[in-house]
Amino acid sequence: MDIHRDFAQVAVVEDGCVTDWGRVGCRPEALREFAAQLRPDDHVALEATGNASAVAVLLEPHVAKVVISNLVKTRAIAEAKVKTDRVDARILAQLLAADFLPGTWLPDERTRMLRRLSGHRAQLVRGRIRVKNQVQAVLHRNMLPRPPVSDLFGTRGRDWLAHQVLPADERETVTALLRQLDFYGAELASVERRLAADALDDPVVRRLMTIPGVDAMTAVTVLAAVGDFHRFSSADKLVSYLGLNPTVRQSGGTAAHHGRITKAGCGKARGMLVQAAFAALRSPGPLRALHQRIKARRGMQVAIVAVARKITVIAWHLVVKEQDYAFARPSLVAFKRRKLELSAGAERRIARRGPGYDYNDKELRRQEREIAEQAERAYAVLAGQWQAKRPVGAPRLPAIPGTESESVTCTA
Repeated sequence: MDIHRDFAQVAVVEDGCVTDWGRVGCRPEALREFAAQLRPDDHVALEATGNASAVAVLLEPHVAKVVISNLVKTRAIAEAKVKTDRVDARILAQLLAADFLPGTWLPDERTRMLRRLSGHRAQLVRGRIRVKNQVQAVLHRNMLPRPPVSDLFGTRGRDWLAHQVLPADERETVTALLRQLDFYGAELASVERRLAADALDDPVVRRLMTIPGVDAMTAVTVLAAVGDFHRFSSADKLVSYLGLNPTVRQSGGTAAHHGRITKAGCGKARGMLVQAAFAALRSPGPLRALHQRIKARRGMQVAIVAVARKITVIAWHLVVKEQDYAFARPSLVAFKRRKLELSAGAERRIARRGPGYDYNDKELRRQEREIAEQAERAYAVLAGQWQAKRPVGAPRLPAIPGTESESVTCTA
C-alpha cells in the first residue's frame, strides 16, 4: 500500500503475479471495509508516512503480518527513474513477497502517545527560544547594554527590561513577545505535567534518572524514541538506532575512514542526550573523566558526542539488566525524583522535610562528591593503563623498561 493523506494505492502479489487492486480511502471506515476483504494469512506492506502507524493498527487484527517499510533501506523506490503511486505499490508488494522488505518497529499505543507529547514539547521549546532571541534582537538593534541579571525573562530581568528606553513600536514588540513567551511557558508546563504523570511510576524512567545529567524529560524523550530496549540485542545497536555512531568508509585494502556521526533516528532524543552530556560534566564521575580524556586528543565537540554515546550504552545496560547506575549520587537521584513528582502535580511540602531534602545538606553533598571523584580517578587510571587483549596464540610484546604497568592487561 502506497499511502497518502486521502487514499492508498494497493497492489497485490499472488502466485507470482502482480495486479493492481486500485485505490482505497485513508479514512477509518474505508480502511475497515478494505480490511474485511483480506484473508487471515495475508501480509501487508505499508509505505512509511505520517499516518502509516494508524493504518497498521487498523489492519493488524485482520491479517497475519503488517510491515512498515524502512525507507532508509528501501532504495528501490527512492532511486527509481519512473516513480508513480502504482509503481511504488508494485515494488512494495514484490519486495514483501520475496521477503526482501526491511521493516520498522511498530510501537504500542503508550509509546506513540509519548512520541506525540515529546514532539509537541520540542516544538514548544523551539518556539520559546525563538521568542527569546527576538527580544534579544530588539535590545541589540537599539544598542542597549547586556542585562545585569542571568535570566532576562525572570522577575528581575523583566523589571530591568521595563525601565529601558525604547521607541514606541519596539516597546509594543517587546510586550507582545513577552505575552507569547508566557503562553509558551504555560503550554510547556501543561505538556510536561502530562509526561511527568505518565512517567512517575515507570521503572525505566526512574532507572535512567540515576545516570548523571539525565533528568525526567530526557529519560522520557529517550524512552519515547526507543520504546522497548530489549528489542536491541546489544548497546551498539541502540547507539546506531539513535545515530550516535560514526560513519565508516572502507573499500578494498585501504584503511577505514571514520567520519561524523550518522545522525540517523530520532533527532529529539539525540539532542537531549547531548544536553545530558553537557550536564554530566558539571559533576565528578567516570563520564567527566571520559570527556577530559577524549577532549585532550580530539577536541570539545567530539568529546561531548562520545559522552552522549556512553550515556546511551549505560542506559541500555541498566534497562536490560534491571540495575541502577553504580556511581549514582543518592541525594541527587532523590532530588530529581522529587522534581518529577512536583511536575506531575504532587503537593508541595512547605517547611516539611520530604524525599529529596537531603540534597540541601552541604556536608552530605560533599561526601557524595568525594566518592564520585574517587570513581573518576579510578576510571582515569583504568583508561590510562588499558591495553588491548592479545589474540589467542599471539606473541607477547616486549615490555618497556621502567614502566609501572608492564604486567597490566585490562579488558574493560
